[in-house]
Amino acid sequence: MSDVNAAAGGAATDNATVLRMIQASKAALAAGRTFEADQLLARVAQLAPAHPAVLNELGLQMLNRGEAAKASELFRRATQADPQHPNLWSNLASSLHALNRLPEELDALERALALEPRHLASLLQKGALMEATGDARNAARVYRNALATLPPGATPPETVAPVIEHARAAVARDEAALAAAIEERLGGIRASHGGGPFRRVDHCIELLTGSRARYLPQPTFMYFPQIPAVEFFERAEFPWLDALEAASEEIRTELMSVLVADREGLEPYIAYPEGVPLKQWKELNKSRRWSAYFLWNQSQPQAAHLARCPRTAELLRSAPQVDVARRGPTAFFSILDAHTHIPPHTGVTNTRLTVHLPLVVPPGCRFRVGSETREWVAGKAWVFDDTIEHEAWNDSDVPRGVLIFDIWNPFLSAAERDLIRAATEAVGTYYGAGLTEAL
Repeated sequence: MSDVNAAAGGAATDNATVLRMIQASKAALAAGRTFEADQLLARVAQLAPAHPAVLNELGLQMLNRGEAAKASELFRRATQADPQHPNLWSNLASSLHALNRLPEELDALERALALEPRHLASLLQKGALMEATGDARNAARVYRNALATLPPGATPPETVAPVIEHARAAVARDEAALAAAIEERLGGIRASHGGGPFRRVDHCIELLTGSRARYLPQPTFMYFPQIPAVEFFERAEFPWLDALEAASEEIRTELMSVLVADREGLEPYIAYPEGVPLKQWKELNKSRRWSAYFLWNQSQPQAAHLARCPRTAELLRSAPQVDVARRGPTAFFSILDAHTHIPPHTGVTNTRLTVHLPLVVPPGCRFRVGSETREWVAGKAWVFDDTIEHEAWNDSDVPRGVLIFDIWNPFLSAAERDLIRAATEAVGTYYGAGLTEAL
């Protein structure tokens, strides 16, 4: 390849000249000037016939013309001239594959991977070779290693995109087969323990077999260690939600009254000052497409709003809301406009959890926490850890309304809550008014 920098004799300036001429040949070929490209390659081959980059380029030319035997000989000479370059071994493997010399192909790939274990082309080639020899399971393992070399969100070059998609499909098939094999073993054990549900076990197996991605708390302010990271908590763990759900129609009535009589009380939920580096909020910052009608805001009761919503206020006062000076409680009606997306984000601390009570939920409203996506159901509350990445969609034609408030994480003891409350307040005192903006 053009990045082979080892020289086969000659001065360093000659090596630079060789590489420049190869690059010029490649550029001419890419521009459709085939004759010029061939001339340049012929000239550099006369100048440095034993240079590994020249041999490699000639080998690629032969391989593209279907002359695999000639390509193989050129690549082999290139690897002898520069045995420390994985691309040369990978190209040799390609020519050997075309000649159906599979044991030699595997040896060349192993040489490449010994030099660079994350060499994408060699990993993809090795996976394909193992598939060709009937070892689909270990091919999938190699393909996983290949896919792990791709940066998150990266778009692979067009030349390898079909191979990448094939690798992903092979891995998906293997994960499904593995999940079926595991479940075959677990079925009887589940039955012997009453049939379940075994939510944590299911979550574990889904992570193991690739059907669920792993998300961890990523708080923007305070992380409390050694407590479980739970995306959606079990509803049964919060029996006090019964009263809230039972009163959901009353709460909804108060929300609808607000939307009719006090729309001026709505404010953009995202309202960061200029200069705060939060790119994901660029579209929604200071926008009423996601509005809040605060009942408590950063521990401050909104007296006029609470007076308009007495039943909601009464129920919230009975909940285990966070109570930290200048930080909590926070409780509000969240209004998400039609066709609006709240981008992936995380909250400030896992010492608190977030409660949603859906009130106005048209079809097409979804909410994701970590690897699980749910649809809101009016009157059915849930509790989640908002320091795990989450996002929301309203794909309907009308606004969506949810009551949102924060509570203490039940995994904290009373003493831990007192200590965390004091520590958070100390930070607030230390930084003054700037703390709210930073969070």
